Amino acid sequence: MKLQRNGRSKALAIGAVALVSSLSLAACGSDNNNSTGGATASGGASSAAAIACASKQANLLAAGSTAQGNAIDVWKNAYGNACSGTTLNYNGVGSGAGVAQFNQGKVAFAGTDFALKPTDIDASKAVCQGGQAIDLPMVAGLVSIVFNVDGVSHLTLDGSTTAKIFNSEITKWNDPAIAALNPGVTLPATDITTFHRSDDSGTTYNLTSYFGKASNGAWTAAPSKTWQGHGGQSAAGSAGVSSQVKATKGSIGYVELSYAQINGLNSASINTGASKPVDPTAANAAITLGSSTVVGTGNDLALQLDYGTKAENAYPIVLVTYEVACDKGNKADTLDSLKSFLTYAASDTGQQAISSKGYVPMPAAVGTKVKAAITSLS
Repeated sequence: MKLQRNGRSKALAIGAVALVSSLSLAACGSDNNNSTGGATASGGASSAAAIACASKQANLLAAGSTAQGNAIDVWKNAYGNACSGTTLNYNGVGSGAGVAQFNQGKVAFAGTDFALKPTDIDASKAVCQGGQAIDLPMVAGLVSIVFNVDGVSHLTLDGSTTAKIFNSEITKWNDPAIAALNPGVTLPATDITTFHRSDDSGTTYNLTSYFGKASNGAWTAAPSKTWQGHGGQSAAGSAGVSSQVKATKGSIGYVELSYAQINGLNSASINTGASKPVDPTAANAAITLGSSTVVGTGNDLALQLDYGTKAENAYPIVLVTYEVACDKGNKADTLDSLKSFLTYAASDTGQQAISSKGYVPMPAAVGTKVKAAITSLS
């Protein structure tokens, strides 16, 4: 197989946390594309959720969010081992570019870290003959505030302070606002270098959505996929921001958690107003994601996320990556493979497989709706 790299109740939250475990997927290879590949969890027990390969082989093209890039890697490797007749080429060009390519008819699905705008949906009708694009929440995770400061391995920030840092209003690491959040930590009098995304990014949209709820007015721009802050340096994709922060002393940036983990970067805890600062972990993000609600209509499953949460242990800067597909009017030559791949990704096996990469399995109630929506794609 040729493959490239290129966001309700307490019960839901508990269910999501229970799924956050280090599981890995090993799919059994098959030369018969009509066969079903088995999957095994790291504990050795055979998974009941198998990969059902498409009856019609296809070359799936997809593009978009870099935040889900590491999840796509896991899924495409497992799917490719099970279904050798289908290829997937995912180009991590950023959420904005991915949606644009989808609406130009260039890809079978797109990944975006923010729900489709009405204008995006209207534009999709030219590609989705007789239908329109819908949001399918598939990858959940968190935005990690990563930093590289000599002598500092643990840092606490809050919404107001972080917004001011990224807006070039706080420019020294020993600024009184940062020091007040970190008693006992020796902060150097080093200049702060900020890194933000150069491309239109859902990660940027989720971070600025958090600023809108938690900065007490320090961030005045509306949430946007395009960076609206003042100053700082830019880098392309989560990989670009990660590498720049890793290489630059005194720097800070924002990336999806898996990129922080892969690059060995320190991530800040967030003072939300709860009894103690919240660490950026998948389990803590799951608490916030468990309170999400579906605000889309029909099979569009756009979610409302609580960026301003003050619940105990709830990490507030969460994100959901949606796979964008046509509800009707998908291309006949890729429809079977599209449904097959997305069905695996949305399955319990697929969701558990990416948890070891810092992602959070979708809350069960949302996942059930996603699976039903995929089945109805035509």
